[in-house]
Amino acid sequence: MDELSASDEAPGQSEEGSDSSALKTKRLRHHLIEWGLLVVLALVVAVVLRDYVFQTFVIPSGSMEPTLEIGDRIVVDKLAVDWGSIHRGDIVVFHSPPNENCGGPRDAMLVKRVVGLPGDVLYSVGNTIFVDGKKLNETWTHTEPLGPPAVASKAHPVVVAANNYFMMGDNHSNSCDSRYWGSVTRPDIIGKVFLRVWPLNRLAYF
Repeated sequence: MDELSASDEAPGQSEEGSDSSALKTKRLRHHLIEWGLLVVLALVVAVVLRDYVFQTFVIPSGSMEPTLEIGDRIVVDKLAVDWGSIHRGDIVVFHSPPNENCGGPRDAMLVKRVVGLPGDVLYSVGNTIFVDGKKLNETWTHTEPLGPPAVASKAHPVVVAANNYFMMGDNHSNSCDSRYWGSVTRPDIIGKVFLRVWPLNRLAYF
């Protein structure tokens, strides 16, 4: 009887162990699928954010000093351009104009400040920039002198074309910008700089 009892219990124990193992395998498979979906979703969100919302850049030159220094890491808001307006004083990242030729390797993208809007008439006298005959109030930090070439003479001002923007670096005397290669079309503007995230001791919003 004892032997029969033992043999009767063995199959039940084997089935319970098999069921438990199958359940664990099923749960593991379920968790792996969940994690896989989360990873895929995270990658999709990252790609969408990078392509359509935010993008980071590293400042390669000193043309925007002292506002942005070499090595600073900035975040650009693309929707601010796609769905918003561009204002004088905005710092923007844009595709390098075809005729940009300032010596050295040609950068695919540049970062400058918007100084002239569509329809503006620009010229300079000494280190002062005039927009539509009025002195430009540069409320942002910048360096002087204006440096060669000046924006334009009063007798021969620059007229910013429709859908174009005149860009300048805050480091006026050491910036290759619209004074050299002309204005930038709106479709070439990638986005507005709204945050400096590195270095941490210079974290700032714009």
